[in-house]
Amino acid sequence: MFRVDRTANRISRLTQKRFGDLALRERDHLQEWLVHQPDALGEDLLILQKEFDGFDETRERLDLLALDKAGNLVVIENKLDDSGRDVTWQALKYAAYVSGLKKTQIAEIFQHYLDRHGGGGSATDIICEFLEVEDWNEVVLNPGSGQRIMFVAANFRREVTATALWLIGRGIAVQCFRVTPYAFDDELFLDLQQIIPPPEAADYMINVASKEAEETSSMTGQSRRHNIRREFWEVALERLRTDGVTMFANISPGKENWLNAGSGIGGCPFMLLFLQQGAKVQLYIGKSDREQNKRIFDWLHAKKDQIEAEFEAPLQWRRLDKLKASLILFETSFDGLDRENWPEIAAWMSEHIRKLEAALRGPLTELARNPTLLNRQDV
Repeated sequence: MFRVDRTANRISRLTQKRFGDLALRERDHLQEWLVHQPDALGEDLLILQKEFDGFDETRERLDLLALDKAGNLVVIENKLDDSGRDVTWQALKYAAYVSGLKKTQIAEIFQHYLDRHGGGGSATDIICEFLEVEDWNEVVLNPGSGQRIMFVAANFRREVTATALWLIGRGIAVQCFRVTPYAFDDELFLDLQQIIPPPEAADYMINVASKEAEETSSMTGQSRRHNIRREFWEVALERLRTDGVTMFANISPGKENWLNAGSGIGGCPFMLLFLQQGAKVQLYIGKSDREQNKRIFDWLHAKKDQIEAEFEAPLQWRRLDKLKASLILFETSFDGLDRENWPEIAAWMSEHIRKLEAALRGPLTELARNPTLLNRQDV
């Protein structure tokens, strides 16, 4: 690694260091760096726990347990200057241990981490936000054999890299990252590179390993849910058309558990949600700017009495301070899997999305015409 001196138009080599020479420790330093910057491993990860020891009948500790965007658990094992011989066996044991964790157990593990290290907050809400899923009941965590393993070390022994490649060839998701400290004067730099599988060949290797499994796999539970949702939305959209609700007129039935319609404010759609245990109508305040979302929510909340009087029922006002989006919603309970309930659910959605849109129409129109209202200090 080199430092560029643009004034002199020269480069100078940075001095490669050993973690041991720098008095850096695995748990106090490397682990904490990854906890606070997990995307250094090349993707968005949610750290669920560190030094996890919640395994039955063993006192072994997993360095880091994380969640990826697909809901898979990721076992992260950190070493400093040498990977050692046994790190692959160790990580495989941990992956086997966590493979049996259920969704509720994962939420409990993460909640314990938040309460102890993360300043509190709701584990289920944060997981939903991370996975971009509206309802906790729709979240799928730790599916099947989707557990992944990541190794981080300055140097990998040949037996470790050979084993990692062998595991990849058999469909197990394994990655090796080489971490190298460099020094320049009093500054310390860290280079973190994926070496296995090589990034340029990763997709090819993974696709080859999973090809046979994909060709022989049958319809999964997720596919079944998608089909149920499409069939329900056909019923619901027909009811909306019959009732003259035009805001969803150009929407087709889809596999998601929600439908969107514009509200007149970009990034803030009206939504219908079809859930296993109920239904919701809501305004989703989800612009890319978190602070703007909170200002919109606060501005509408200041008109709460007027809006609820128009809606003719109390609404749920969820500012969701720890998350980017905010919600204004009304919900009810149904057995969504019972098809005999679908006409009743569709009628409920039709009635209450009309009422919600009517109650918010005036304030949203006012805000669309004059966005500077959000800048008023007295609002």
